Amino acid sequence: MTVTTPIKTIALSPGSHLLIPNVTWEQYEDLLAELGEERRIPRINYCNGTLELMSPLPAHERPHRIISDIIKLLLDSQGREWEDFGSTTFKKLKRAGLEPDTCFYIQNAERVRDFLRMDMAQDPPPDLAIETDVTSKTTLEAYAVLQVPEVWIYDNGKLKIHLLQNDQYQESIVSPTFPDVAIAEIIPQLVQQAFQQGTSTMLRNLRNQMAKA
Repeated sequence: MTVTTPIKTIALSPGSHLLIPNVTWEQYEDLLAELGEERRIPRINYCNGTLELMSPLPAHERPHRIISDIIKLLLDSQGREWEDFGSTTFKKLKRAGLEPDTCFYIQNAERVRDFLRMDMAQDPPPDLAIETDVTSKTTLEAYAVLQVPEVWIYDNGKLKIHLLQNDQYQESIVSPTFPDVAIAEIIPQLVQQAFQQGTSTMLRNLRNQMAKA
């Protein structure tokens, strides 16, 4: 006798994730619709038949929020437009769907500023996505389907920059979004400063440093 457990009843312990193979696109969309906004499972990604359920640790939230604040400050200091789309669900080609930790439209900021829903069949993907503690390649595979040009992954105090090239991600030490900033070096330093001094103090100090530069 086969025993089945409805996905919506699965309770993951903080810091764990689960990969479920052989899930159809229709099953993925039905799950999203059934769970709605009241989710027991905080993060749900899908790529090419694999469903990924994740329950981040509470400490997972802080780094990507801090990094998001740093990105906004850097973009503002350069007088650039941006739109923060947070953890919006993006889906494309009935092959991939994911919710970034956070993401930004920068080059396409003006184009999407009044959007409330995204249709990846016609709308552009985010220009930059940020993930914390990614432990599965499913996430990057989904980003590749969505054609997100740049993904940052912050893990264990280090930042890796992934650039989309020929539908695959390659690591880079330079961010095309901030070509004149040593992003891979300064982001971990600033996150650590935020933990030690407080995020508001770190951001004020960074703003003052840039004003003097």
